[in-house]
Parts: sequence; structure tokens; C-alpha cells
Amino acid sequence: MQDVLIIAEAGVNHNGSLEMAKQMALAAKDAGADVVKYQTAVPELVVSKFAPKAEYQKAQTGDGESQLEMIRRLHFDFEGHRQLKEYCDSIGIQYLSAAFDLPSVEFLKELDLPFFKIPSGEITNLPYLEAVAAAKKPVVLSTGMSTLSEIEDALSVLEDGGCPGVTLLHCNTEYPTPYEDANLLAMLELAEQFGVPVGLSDHTPGWECDVAAAALGATVIEKHFTLDKTLPGPDHKASLDVPQLTAMIQAVRHTQAALGTGRKAVTASEAKNKPIARKSIVAAKAIKKGEIFTAENLTTKRPGDGVSPMRWHEVLGLEAKRDFAEDEPIEL
Repeated sequence: MQDVLIIAEAGVNHNGSLEMAKQMALAAKDAGADVVKYQTAVPELVVSKFAPKAEYQKAQTGDGESQLEMIRRLHFDFEGHRQLKEYCDSIGIQYLSAAFDLPSVEFLKELDLPFFKIPSGEITNLPYLEAVAAAKKPVVLSTGMSTLSEIEDALSVLEDGGCPGVTLLHCNTEYPTPYEDANLLAMLELAEQFGVPVGLSDHTPGWECDVAAAALGATVIEKHFTLDKTLPGPDHKASLDVPQLTAMIQAVRHTQAALGTGRKAVTASEAKNKPIARKSIVAAKAIKKGEIFTAENLTTKRPGDGVSPMRWHEVLGLEAKRDFAEDEPIEL
């Protein structure tokens, strides 16, 4: 089984600060993430000036500005992303960003990323999907708010455009996602319906779902994090802080290690305990040479390095070939 790829989603939790974005990259690396992910956008090409904020955005940032004004505050330009990728390269963590418009797609192509990440909101954006497919790179596609038919359509566009492979992330696009809406088993339906690797983009408040997703066979797990949950901004409150991210990653790694091979066998770690934990047939009381072994003069006790109790009925009725003291393992 391949290791779960863990994407630490910085998103816009850097609040438009390149320096904070770099701090988040280092924190993600130290937490054990494979990838730190941001968002690349030309705000005016993503959001119209008439677009309202989502309810969760209003709850965290108020209603005194438009969605466009908010997004302008939370993004930096292409040059900032170029510097951020260089920084990520220098500290040894994979930089990734999700593009939200066509110029951003073209810019990210220049950075030669190992794969493209398509956010849930772009799954019905045909020109965008065609532009991503043209990069001829693998794609990780979030499926929040999507029906199976919409996912099928998006996959067809990507495949027809030359995309060499897609991983589908089950996702619920509510921040935070109520646990009763997480619907983790839908991840298995995606795998069955489309025959592609699957994973989870998780927006629940904790990280139980990420551990469960690893147990269900997720190949990619994406989770928002922040340096400080109390910072102003739309996503901080619904994100893990760094200690929580570290604990989540460790739990996912432990879970995948614990899944094992799927074949029942004695492991090296437990083999040494077999004689300690199992039992042997021993004398329940002193037995003289020539006596017949019976259920009254035999019993089973630890350690398990003598005659196995599974031979009990075979042993009963045999003659003792020597004297045995109480508790002494019998010999045949």
C-alpha cells in the first residue's frame, strides 16, 4: 500500500502575507506533511463585484465588504507565489497551489508542479478544466457539492484533454462540515463508480475523519491548517492549528501502518511472546512413573513451550515414562 499523501492546506490563512505563508510552509514541513497548498487567483477574474459572501465567510469576516474585496485582501500576486515555491523547495516541502482562473492555471504550468489540484468550485468550469488537462499532468480533483454525473463529465473533459490520471477527493464544501454530513463512505462509491484512486478533502472541525479515511483506503488527505485560530479571516476557525495538524498526521501515519498487509500471520514483534502467553500440559500434582495420565492429574499452565493443550485427548490414557513434579511440563 502506498503512503497517504498528506496535503496541509494553507489556503488563504496567510491573510495575504508572504512572510506568514512561508511560516506556514515551515510549520507544515515540521508537522510531517508532504505538501503545503495555497490558492492562486486574479481576484477580479474569479469573483464578480456582485458576488455575495458565503454565510461562513460572513460569520468570520462580517458583511461590510464584498467577497471580491475580501479575496483581494487574502491573495498575493504571481511573483509572490514564485518566491513561495522557491522557499518551499529550499526547506524540502512540496509547494502546491490551486488555480481559480485561467491566467493562474497558465502561471502554475510554468512552475512545473507534479500535479494540478482542482478545487470543488471549478468542477463545472469547462474552459478551466480544458486548460488544466492541456498541462498533461496528473490531477487531484475535489468533488464537494458535486453529483456523480458532474464528476463523470469533469473526468471526461480531463481524459479527453490528455490528463494522464485523476485522483478524486470526496469533499463537503461547508466550513466547518458537520460530522453527520461528512459521509465518508461516499469515498468508496467514487472508487467503485470511476475506478480511480480516491481520498478526502476534509473540512470537519477535528481530524477523526482523516484517520477514518486512511483506514478506508484514502491515497490523499487534504486538511486546512492555521498558525492561529483566532486570526481574522474566513477559514482560520475551521482549520487545525499546528499541534492538531501534527497529531492528525501522526495518527494517519499510524493508522496506515496498522492496516498492514491484510494477511493474518504471526508478526516478528509478537512471536517472542507465544511461549509466555500460551500454555502447555503440565502435572496437576505429583505423578509417578507408570501412572496413567488423566484429567485429574494433568492441567494446562504457562509457559507454552511444552506439549500443546491441543493434544489433550491424545495424551489422556498414556503412561508416564518418568516421575513428574507438580507443575512440571509433561513429556511423551
